[in-house]
Amino acid sequence: MNLTHLDERDRPKMVDVSDKTTTSRIAVASGCITMNHEAYNAVVTQTAKKGPVLQTAVIAAIMGAKKTSDLIPMCHPLMLSGVHCDIDELPLLPGFRLTVTAKLSGQTGVEMEALTGTSIGLLTIYDMLKAIDKSMVISDVQLQTKSGGKSGDYVRN
Repeated sequence: MNLTHLDERDRPKMVDVSDKTTTSRIAVASGCITMNHEAYNAVVTQTAKKGPVLQTAVIAAIMGAKKTSDLIPMCHPLMLSGVHCDIDELPLLPGFRLTVTAKLSGQTGVEMEALTGTSIGLLTIYDMLKAIDKSMVISDVQLQTKSGGKSGDYVRN
């Protein structure tokens, strides 16, 4: 079995994508954070002491997507053409769902950028609310869809 991140002498390497076709690639990832009612209310009423939680989480998610190659070994530095974030309030949990869409026209996919952006955005929410609720849970960070590239499209069922 040939592992793509090891060379013929079992040394780590970054995959050479120079022969791949440039295509439009889009990946969407999401994840949730659950918390107590006090923390949730601090977010929705914008009374959290560290500032605007959701706006800061969106900025962090975008920055996380852009810095993926600095955080994940062997990820290619990518010229993202767009990163879009949505945050849904989930009052029944209570908590929030963060969805990150990463786009580019290139030779490799953007799944890791969408997943990293989601993770960093959720971690930012945790950081900004941990003084209120240290028991928050980040869960279900997952790829929702991806399009473009040789492996084709993927849609989570």
